[in-house]
Amino acid sequence: MWTELIQEVRVAQMGVQILFAFLLTVVFQPTYRELSDTNQTIYLVTVVLGACATGALIAPVSLHRLVSGRRVKPQAVRWASRLTLLGLLLLLATTTSSLLLILRVATGDGFVPWVVAGVVAWYLLCWFAIPLWTRRHHTAG
Repeated sequence: MWTELIQEVRVAQMGVQILFAFLLTVVFQPTYRELSDTNQTIYLVTVVLGACATGALIAPVSLHRLVSGRRVKPQAVRWASRLTLLGLLLLLATTTSSLLLILRVATGDGFVPWVVAGVVAWYLLCWFAIPLWTRRHHTAG
């Protein structure tokens, strides 16, 4: 289970690290100062969420390194799994707030919250509903 978990984390880590790196550059763009107070707040919340998601998704690697050889693999797998799920939830929040900010700045239209809600629903379906449905309907015994 540990090997599978680490492989899954690698995929999520790559995505969150690229997104977080992009977010860190935004504040240094000249147009950042032109953002409304609301958009700057959304940006700051997004950066903090991205930092937290990065931390949670990198944590299983650190956990493994610090407990390796201590005969606590079942406990390490449980904690790493929890941290990965937390990281995915934080990644969902980061992606959602990033999309909200980008669409607000790009369009300023009132339909933006509806588009973001639709994308969040899509993420929830793909990331959680289908896997949980599959687990419930196809788990033996």
